[in-house]
Amino acid sequence: MPANDVVRKKLSEMPHKPGIYLMKDRFGTVIYVGKARDLRKRVSSYFQPSRRMGWDLKFNALVEAIHDLDIFVVKSEPEALLLEGKLIKEYQPRYNISFRDDKRFLLIKVNLNDPIPRFTLARLQQEDGARYFGPFVHGAAARHTLAMARQRFNLRGCKPLTPGEADYKHCLYGHLKYCTAPCIGNVTREQYRQQVIAACDFLSGQTTEMEKEIEDEMKKAAAAENFEKAATYRDALENIRQTTQKTKKFPRMPYSLPIAIQPERDVMELGQALNLPAQPTRIEGFDISNISGTFAVASLVSFRDGRPDRSNYRRFRIKTVTGQDDFACMAETIQRRYSRLQRESSSMPDLILIDGGKGQLNAACAELEKLGLNKIPIIGLAKEYEEIYQPGQSEPLRLSHASGALKLLQRVRDESHRFANTYNAQLRLKKISESLLDEFPGMGPQRKMALLKKFRSVHRLRLATVEQIAEVSGFGGKAAQELKTFLEARTATVKPAPVT
Repeated sequence: MPANDVVRKKLSEMPHKPGIYLMKDRFGTVIYVGKARDLRKRVSSYFQPSRRMGWDLKFNALVEAIHDLDIFVVKSEPEALLLEGKLIKEYQPRYNISFRDDKRFLLIKVNLNDPIPRFTLARLQQEDGARYFGPFVHGAAARHTLAMARQRFNLRGCKPLTPGEADYKHCLYGHLKYCTAPCIGNVTREQYRQQVIAACDFLSGQTTEMEKEIEDEMKKAAAAENFEKAATYRDALENIRQTTQKTKKFPRMPYSLPIAIQPERDVMELGQALNLPAQPTRIEGFDISNISGTFAVASLVSFRDGRPDRSNYRRFRIKTVTGQDDFACMAETIQRRYSRLQRESSSMPDLILIDGGKGQLNAACAELEKLGLNKIPIIGLAKEYEEIYQPGQSEPLRLSHASGALKLLQRVRDESHRFANTYNAQLRLKKISESLLDEFPGMGPQRKMALLKKFRSVHRLRLATVEQIAEVSGFGGKAAQELKTFLEARTATVKPAPVT
């Protein structure tokens, strides 16, 4: 089947770079996700008539169904593999077989809050207060690097959460002197924790010193014609580089990738759909988050050229509204945001998106009018039916769910919702954590404020040493040790607030 005009145009503009391509049928449904070392060569091969005779029935059916396609350029093949797996799990294309199961790429996990922290392998990242490294495309390299880190930093490889003397009797790591054995008091738990932190730095990419040592040993072995030993060092060096190389972590993206992943085209389509006077290059989205009127907050997310502009995200704690009144909260947020831009003589956005229907939109419009900014295009997006409300229009606008314009609005709305909820959760968890300090005997407001001023959060305080706590005014050596013991016993179930 020859390519249609849309596909031909996209093929002519496709770069010779690694990336992901999404094949779509005439309904806009993703039917196949593939990766390529060279996008232009790979995707063009689908539409070469000379190859058609070699196609099997399944491949022929796929090509016959292709009506449109999109691409996503990445920096390397490992990134392409990570993104391919993510998108296949997300869209479940009917022509993909691989990655349809629940198997995920390996992660290395360590929880510094454990009594004696240990490194383990995992395939799912959870909000459990642990540190995660990865995901790693090369699973074998990750396993070998973890084994090397355990040996290098004298870490335990046993499974018990809190090993004791009985576990040490059967511990291979301990008897081989790989582990410093904190379980039997060979080193203190704080000393062992410093070993773990050093290993975390190593897994984070601080490997220059170790790489140089291994490379020197490899050269020595080769010079001595001990080629088998040199090959072992070579493989170890490659494992380290594969494991610690910088790779884009797609699971941390703030929203699920849309079906259309050409944001510039979505921006143009949105401007046409809303009949805007200019292309909405810069969009600001707002949302409110509160639970029964407590910790009422608002979020502002900024998108430029259809992509998140995270440096211009803002968070607001509502100051003038009591109770649960989303309309009043939205009015306060709009007033604070744009009165400040006026005072600073800063540029205004090309479009404002309010998460909500007529009520939230009217509240925002009233504040813009008071500021003399009622000419800024503003819309509301109601989630139930994805209806777009515009000032002065009695009926909402409904766009096709396959349109790039609506996909862009959904990304802005969903990101503002995520950002607001995350901030609300941070405040609630911070309050819960700080309230634990009130239970410590003799903890008055001044001592509590001094601790939080130095360590900024209970989570950081819990990670501090006794000596560091003793530096705070009002805490001697004995009081610092008592507080450290208290926090270890009482905050084991409290998770640190997530960082955005």
